[in-house]
Amino acid sequence: MRQPVHGGNLVWAAALAGCPPSAILDFSASISPLGPPSGAIAAIVSQLDNLRHYPDPDYSALRLALGQFHQLPPEWILPGNGSAELLSLAGRELAQLSATALITPAFGDYYRTLAAYNAKVLEFLLDFGVAAAGRTMSCSFVCLPPSLSSLSLSHHTQQCGLLINNPHNPTGTLFARSAILPYLKEFALVVVDEAFMDFLPEDQEQSLIEVVQEYPNLVILRSLTKFYSLPGLRLGYAIAHPDRLRQWQLWRDPWPVNTLAAAAAIAALEDRDFQAQTWMWLPQVRSELFEGLTCLPGLQPFHSAANFLLVESQSSSSELQQQLLKHHQILIRDCLSFPQLSDRYFRVAVRSKSDNQRLLKAISLVLSQ
Repeated sequence: MRQPVHGGNLVWAAALAGCPPSAILDFSASISPLGPPSGAIAAIVSQLDNLRHYPDPDYSALRLALGQFHQLPPEWILPGNGSAELLSLAGRELAQLSATALITPAFGDYYRTLAAYNAKVLEFLLDFGVAAAGRTMSCSFVCLPPSLSSLSLSHHTQQCGLLINNPHNPTGTLFARSAILPYLKEFALVVVDEAFMDFLPEDQEQSLIEVVQEYPNLVILRSLTKFYSLPGLRLGYAIAHPDRLRQWQLWRDPWPVNTLAAAAAIAALEDRDFQAQTWMWLPQVRSELFEGLTCLPGLQPFHSAANFLLVESQSSSSELQQQLLKHHQILIRDCLSFPQLSDRYFRVAVRSKSDNQRLLKAISLVLSQ
């Protein structure tokens, strides 16, 4: 069975560990352990009888709920079969430009979608090492690569696109909104993947949603599955100018979002208590996991604004991954799918305190051997 490109491949992990998938403690996929919200599950159950009908092709109720949530007109929002589907649509449009700039290390799906349409890629390396200096990422920010600002010296940026995620995956770096805004005036198309932005409370987030109506060249991608623990439903959405979203609808299959996913999303958005609970829970447990990893020999975690931590290791991370699976039934994410990283990096999700302690104990045992 092939090495997985994404996290969360429990079938692969179980085969290696020699146990059922349900026995694997998964730190490879950055999914909140607090959900799904009970209201989302109730909404799914309430829609079971409607499975005999096609979904509303316009997803009017879902778009209205998302519009109210973000204080935007519904026509500025396009739900999709996970943000991955919408990324593919963005990639098709980016490929029509002379080149697309990527901040690296970059999420592997960016390369996939750009390669699918033969887009030219320009890479700009992020100096994420500064994030290891002990800063609290929700209060201070890492700058974009200086070389990105000099891109116009060798290329006409008005003919180029920019694809960036914020917070950054896999480092967890948070870019200030003010750092990205200037590029909206320089690039023909800017796609900002905010899949992990909802893990930041409203007074700390750096989303560009509040300015999307000012910039027709801005596309924002969001996920509803990580924060609300619903990755099996596959649900994301794009926020962009209605003209662009109408074009995207012509490019894709009908009914990309199923009835159960749409109902669960509407209920989840209404659960303000769940959102507040997540914002209260994450900083402390993330800090405790960070400190626990720091205390283990040969490991250096990086501060993160998201619900995961990137860790640099003095030994092989793929070997650590296999030992954790075989002897402890724990799955971590190696970083071999990030070309700029090596076998000396791995990524772990922030889970419950008890799960995090189990991970730390298991890593300690493996390293001591």
